[in-house]
Amino acid sequence: MQIPTVAEMTTKGESPEVLFWVGCAGSFDQRAQKISRAFAVILQKVGIRFAILGQEEMCTGDPARRAGNEFLFQMMAYQNIQVLNNYGIKKIVTACPHCFNTLKNEYPALGGTYEVIHHTVFLQQLIDEGRIRMKEKGSFQGKKITYHDSCYLGRANQIYEAPRKVLQALDAELVEMKRCRSNGLCCGAGGAQMFKEEEKGSQRVNFERTDEALATGSSIIAAACPFCNTMLTDGIKHAEKEDGITVLDVAELVAASMED
Repeated sequence: MQIPTVAEMTTKGESPEVLFWVGCAGSFDQRAQKISRAFAVILQKVGIRFAILGQEEMCTGDPARRAGNEFLFQMMAYQNIQVLNNYGIKKIVTACPHCFNTLKNEYPALGGTYEVIHHTVFLQQLIDEGRIRMKEKGSFQGKKITYHDSCYLGRANQIYEAPRKVLQALDAELVEMKRCRSNGLCCGAGGAQMFKEEEKGSQRVNFERTDEALATGSSIIAAACPFCNTMLTDGIKHAEKEDGITVLDVAELVAASMED
C-alpha cells in the first residue's frame, strides 16, 4: 500500500502528522489485517501524512501484563518507548483498544507520554471537520447495525459516543443490545483470555454476547476492536448465521461508505 515507515520519513528529514500503531492483531491476524488496510485507505484518501513503525513496532505488552508477567511487559514497553521517543513521536492513532489503553494510560509511568487516539474517535473528528464525506445512498443506508462496546474502549476509557456517531453518519439504523455502554458485556477475549483456554462454565462468553447481538435483528455487528471482532465472528459461526450477518469494524464500514 506504499505506507512509509517512520524510519524512511526520518531519513528524508520529514516527520508524520500521526503514527498509525498497527498492533499485533492488525499486523499478523488475517482478518484484522483488513481493518488495518481499511483504516490506512481512509487516512490516504483524506490526505493525512501518517507513517507506521514497521519492523520496529513491538507488542505493547498488554497481554503479558494482564496475564501477570510484569517483567515481560516492562521489557516490551521500554523498548517501544525508546523507539517512539527517539523519533520524537507526539501523536499515535490505533485501531486496537488494548494498544490504545496501554499506550495512553500505562506508558506515561515508564517515560512514554503521547497523545493517543482510538481510531473511532479519530474518524469522528474527521467526519465532524467535513474531511470524510459519506456517499449519498451508501451501502449501509437503512440497514440495522448493532454496536458492541469493547471493554477497553468503553468501561476503561469512557468512549461510548464517538463510535456511535460515526455509525449514525452512515445513515443506518443503530439498534442497541440489551447490555450496552457501561453495562456492556465483554466479548470474552480481554485480560489475556484471548490466549488461554477458558474455565468451565455453562456457556462461552462470546456465544452469550453474540446471542444478544442476534436478538437486535441487525444484519451487521459493528466492532471497534480486533479481539472483539474475532470473538463475535466465532459466535456467528457457532450460531450458523454467517449467511445473513456480518461482523465489521467501524473503519471498514466507513471505508466502504465514504466518497472518493
